[in-house]
Amino acid sequence: MIALVEQFLDHVQFEQGLSPKTREAYGNDLADFSRFAQAAGVHAPREVTRKLLMEYLEHERDRGLAMNSIARRLVAIKVFFRFLVQENLLEKDVTAVMESPRLWKVLPDTLSIKEVDNLLAAVGGDDPTSVRDRAMMELLYASGLRVSELANLSLEELNLESGYLRCTGKGNKTRVVPVGGKAKGALERYLAEVRPKQVKNPAVRQVFLTRLGRGFSRKTVWKQIGLFARRAGITKKVSPHTLRHSFATHLLANGAPLRMIQEMLGHADIATTQIYTHVDQGRLKSVHQQFHPRA
Repeated sequence: MIALVEQFLDHVQFEQGLSPKTREAYGNDLADFSRFAQAAGVHAPREVTRKLLMEYLEHERDRGLAMNSIARRLVAIKVFFRFLVQENLLEKDVTAVMESPRLWKVLPDTLSIKEVDNLLAAVGGDDPTSVRDRAMMELLYASGLRVSELANLSLEELNLESGYLRCTGKGNKTRVVPVGGKAKGALERYLAEVRPKQVKNPAVRQVFLTRLGRGFSRKTVWKQIGLFARRAGITKKVSPHTLRHSFATHLLANGAPLRMIQEMLGHADIATTQIYTHVDQGRLKSVHQQFHPRA
């Protein structure tokens, strides 16, 4: 592999006229890949598989390399393999149909059901602030709202008697979302015991109010959720979107149709919702092990 890399580097510099800096960049990227391949027991280009290449790119991502740098490394590998095929040093180019890592969708962070339980349990207490915050957190997880939708949610958009709410999301589109039993109970308590005491101006119609009687900002909700996550002992980064992602993932894991999840999330395109089919890999593996005859 190393000898072929040197042959390729001479080719790009002396025959294609690329600069010494480009040669050096190609050399560094290919040396890094060669080390990874050798550690995996692969010592020749003909032994390289797409699986090995994907493992290498994922390894680079896991160790924190920027997506642009990973994409550049793949370009170097693709140009190297194309050269080998053109020079009849290799029969097949396994990199030919590989897409740039820049096109990879970053899978959203999610919480397990136990982590969600711990997070919600961290918002305990019977004081007014805790009652309000518990209602906010329960609603975020129960309905998959965006943080802006939560902050702007008005009293007129709630229909707790029927167990649903209306919210206006991206593109000024309105959708109907169910409100689960626990969220409904937390909201009813907040609206009965706390919000009437927070109201300073009846013209303010947001559901959730600060102690000064104003609506919440998105930044404040972010800070609150981060505080509760630390209190719950959750080390991963938790944001309002984490609860939205967890809402969708847990629905999918329990058999909810993707189209219904799309509607509840307010996605205009089903392709946006399909990212959640890649998140619940544990469930797919367990189903495979349970039903496949040779699993």
